[in-house]
Amino acid sequence: MTAHADVVNELDSTVTTYRYTALTATLKPLQVVSTRPVDFNGTNTGAEIAVAPSGRFVYASNRGHNSIAIFSVDARTGELELVGWEPTRGRQPRHFALDPSGSFLYAANQASDSITTLQIDQTSGRLAFTGQVIETGSPVSIAFGAHQ
Repeated sequence: MTAHADVVNELDSTVTTYRYTALTATLKPLQVVSTRPVDFNGTNTGAEIAVAPSGRFVYASNRGHNSIAIFSVDARTGELELVGWEPTRGRQPRHFALDPSGSFLYAANQASDSITTLQIDQTSGRLAFTGQVIETGSPVSIAFGAHQ
């Protein structure tokens, strides 16, 4: 089995996919893809990256474009293919988290003092705004914990 790692590159708004070799504990770069649309001319930085629990999709945030980039994962090669972007309905999504079931993405919009909820389509990986907005002061991180 081949393992892969995806890294968001903050300053150039890209994601690099690496092949992981356990025997040598090494990462070899495979691919670099942009997280923002080619026609976006504003300032942008990446911030957070997450892999869906299914392993089929990768999400990366764009601070500036104020969106989540959505990628599908090629099961054979680990390479990413752009699915699209979904606005977070807030400014500067510094962090986001997928709920434990992988059904929802919660975006912490630092500059607009809000957390927005996006539903994840399990087939396409696409995101849809649920209408839920939680007002809170300058959110920068979201974490889910297990309770017994």
